[in-house]
Amino acid sequence: MKGPRNLGDLQLAILRTLWERGEAAVADVHDILSDRGLALTTIATMLRKMEEKDLVAHRENGRQFLYRAKVDPALVQKNLVGDLVTRLFDGDPMALVNHLLRAGEIELSELEDLRQKVAEAERRAKKERS
Repeated sequence: MKGPRNLGDLQLAILRTLWERGEAAVADVHDILSDRGLALTTIATMLRKMEEKDLVAHRENGRQFLYRAKVDPALVQKNLVGDLVTRLFDGDPMALVNHLLRAGEIELSELEDLRQKVAEAERRAKKERS
């Protein structure tokens, strides 16, 4: 599955809620996202639209629909980051990393962890080539 691109803020918030809870009724999602000041019908409409896009699915529990996410969080992250790199950094992931470093988004204490992950990725790549 290719996965979604260009998710709106509300769609992503709904997916996060469903990933955390496993499944949830419209009222539960509405309660969790209550700080947004949206009507229950807005959440219901968005879930219905997301189901049409194959992002979520529902099952009936009495008179209530329980929704669950159909897309994997890792795939959504990959696609959204890929879209960000393409749109803002001309497809150059190093430009994104350089931006994060220059902007101070990566703390110095996190750099050692980043170095270890790069070294581990290099070891895996070498092993796959041999």
